[in-house]
Amino acid sequence: MIHTSVESPKPLPAGGEITPLLTLSGISKNFPGVRALSGVSLSLYPGQVTALIGENGAGKSTLVKILTGIYQPDEGEIRIGGQPAKLPTAHAAFEQGITAIHQETVLFDHLTVAENIFLGHAPRTRFGMIDWRTMRANAKEVLETLGAGHIDADAPLSDLGIANKHLVAIARAMSIDARIVIMDEPTAALSAKEIEELFLLIEFLKSQKKAILFISHKFDEIFRIADRYTVFRDGQMVGEGRLAGTTQNALVRMMVGRAVDHIFPERQPKIGGPLLAVSGLSHPTEFDDISFELRQGEILGFYGLVGAGRSEVMQAIAGMTRTSRGTIMLRGQEIAPRSAADAISAGIVYVPEERGRQGVVIGMPIFQNVSLPSLKRTSKSGVLRLAEEFRLARTYTERLDLRASSLSQDVGTLSGGNQQKVVIAKWLATKPKVIILDEPTKGIDIGSKAAVHGFMAELVAEGLSVIMVSSELPEILGMSDRVVVMREGRIAAIRENDGLDAEMLVRLAAGIAQ
Repeated sequence: MIHTSVESPKPLPAGGEITPLLTLSGISKNFPGVRALSGVSLSLYPGQVTALIGENGAGKSTLVKILTGIYQPDEGEIRIGGQPAKLPTAHAAFEQGITAIHQETVLFDHLTVAENIFLGHAPRTRFGMIDWRTMRANAKEVLETLGAGHIDADAPLSDLGIANKHLVAIARAMSIDARIVIMDEPTAALSAKEIEELFLLIEFLKSQKKAILFISHKFDEIFRIADRYTVFRDGQMVGEGRLAGTTQNALVRMMVGRAVDHIFPERQPKIGGPLLAVSGLSHPTEFDDISFELRQGEILGFYGLVGAGRSEVMQAIAGMTRTSRGTIMLRGQEIAPRSAADAISAGIVYVPEERGRQGVVIGMPIFQNVSLPSLKRTSKSGVLRLAEEFRLARTYTERLDLRASSLSQDVGTLSGGNQQKVVIAKWLATKPKVIILDEPTKGIDIGSKAAVHGFMAELVAEGLSVIMVSSELPEILGMSDRVVVMREGRIAAIRENDGLDAEMLVRLAAGIAQ
């Protein structure tokens, strides 16, 4: 591993301001009915990390797509190295040394590590053929430079975990000698140890004089790794500067236009008797002997380290995977869902962690996404009633404060936080008895988190029961009535949320003695 110290950002040396490697000025971008960006500016500096901060829908994703050549700005200027630059295609951005590492790493599972690193710029023989031996050797060299020599250059990418896939993405950036590296929520699916290793790699990239754009909703990470900040709100740049001269509260006020003092809503739980009872639930490879109860009007938190088996248990309860033994009782009646449709019919719905791949149907409008599981309610004699679909979608999206130009907008054009609201609205429209929320606020901003948390509080106040799987300790402690801690596919403890603290939960999840 790279031996680089990771410290809180320090004030930059006085005298002689560093020249930006990339500057955007007056950048605007319009879509039908939506002004995504309005005259925004951004500067990225060599050897420094600039944090781009803003609520979902603030324009961050649009800006990244402009920087990577996917979108073209309607107005404004891009300068790289002081010279005007055009980025008409993704390849043009690539040629300018711009690369992006996304929350969901955009690589190819069916290719080898070496092929992913050198995709599009593989070394060639004098006959124009790919020089496979040189490519593998170069890939190994780049990986070793990053302290990732444990990764086999010939291994299929599908064999790697998320953290190692991030290393491959960074190796790809190094292989093209990228000058500008964009990191979009790179820690969203990483463990604490993997995050520390990523921060060391960022320090290494800084030492190589790379200009880094770091997009995150986690303020502890921003203050840990970034040197500068730029804040977007509603498609406009509302603040920028050096992090050493600001505070978390000041950034929050800039990004949401108001102070957000209480992220978690005040609740007075009215918890009834057992609604869902799981006993001895087991899977041949993922989990064993899972037993717990969910009570009426309760938020039951599930916490554990990466790989603890929480999502796998939820997918089994939701009928998505088969179990080897165990029982599930709902309102005193045994159910054995053999499919997601069976679970939905029984009154159990699952909101997945991977909203982009499992939660929404890209290419379809918002109203059809929301009404999709409720077609019996929005149709008559086999004919869909458009007015009913819109009414259903409007009812639930308004309650979640969805930010969209209209309900006819393609769900794929929404920000991650607003996509999450569509997914939640879709399943709430089925009027379930139990809703399972798997990482409900993963990758969404502080304002959208507050909206989701507030709505969860409303749901349980109305008698719905919620299982919330979360890796965020503040969310678990702030929203749960009880907490189930899982470790290595088993339940390590079940605790009432009275006197619980973060240290206790981590100890239980890691199997560390009290």
